[in-house]
Amino acid sequence: MSKQPIGTFEHIGIAVKSIAEARKFYEDALGATFMYEYERPGFRFAEFDFGGTIIELLEPLNEDSFVHKFIAAHGEGVHHITLAIPDARQRIAELKAAGVRVVDEREHSPTSHEAFISPRSSHGVLIQIGSGYPALAADPEWEKLVPGLRLKKK
Repeated sequence: MSKQPIGTFEHIGIAVKSIAEARKFYEDALGATFMYEYERPGFRFAEFDFGGTIIELLEPLNEDSFVHKFIAAHGEGVHHITLAIPDARQRIAELKAAGVRVVDEREHSPTSHEAFISPRSSHGVLIQIGSGYPALAADPEWEKLVPGLRLKKK
């Protein structure tokens, strides 16, 4: 495997019981800037810009949600980190070939592929790796889904 980083840090996902409550802390105490909020089956998430780093707050919507199960087992806190990888499909194959435990691999479109490196392989940290929408919080595709959203261009 390459000695170069496989990608760039994209965001950190934090499981919370209430985005509304957590938002007060991240905006008021830490100065994060709200970007957008979106809902998926079982959970909602909100993205915040923290000086060029994205913080993603994840809130469960029901007891079957992976976020609810995470909070029940571990309490609120860091759920995952996400790495943006331009050639995600190939890199995921390379990781698996090297014996890294990769789970929940999915292709969303020809330009979007994602998977998670199991905490069993990464010393206790769930690592999302991917390319494109919806894996990456700063992907321009979000602008089409969230009215009025204008992401900062890097």
